Parts: sequence; structure tokens; C-alpha cells
Amino acid sequence: MRHYNITVKGRVQRVSYRVWAQSKAMSLGLTGYVKNLHNGDVYIEAEGEDDKINQFIDWCYVGSPLSKVTEVISEEQALKNLETFELKR
Repeated sequence: MRHYNITVKGRVQRVSYRVWAQSKAMSLGLTGYVKNLHNGDVYIEAEGEDDKINQFIDWCYVGSPLSKVTEVISEEQALKNLETFELKR
């Protein structure tokens, strides 16, 4: 199990990026949350098995159909043992 903090930059707000990210994370069995930042980025904390986390980070570069991702910054952190994957505001 691994925990990653992920920041996604580009056109990622007002394009349903958070909803799509939550759906993808849940389909992979990940826990964590996704939220918009005031600077226009999206911030994600995700936990799960190595291969599932890697698939999710790869998906972050693609995003929702209307998003235009320019950069994904992912940093491994200590596990927090999160229980669900939430959509935060």
C-alpha cells in the first residue's frame, strides 16, 4: 500500500475533473479525496496498492474529457489509512 499527494495543473476546474477522478479512483479500489484549489489546480490524496496507484497517476495526465492537463506532480507520503474516496469542495 502506498499514499500519494497529487497536484494536477492545467484546465482542470469546471470540466468535471474531480467527479471523473473520484470515479476512476473508486473503480481502482483506492481511498482518499480530491478537491479544487484556489489557484485553479486540483489536489488529490490517494492510497492503494502499487499497481492501482500507478494506473491512477497515469489517468491523472488524461483526466476528464474536457480537461487539458499540463502537469501532474505526485509525491509519495506516509500512509494515512483512509477509508473512502471523497469529493471535497
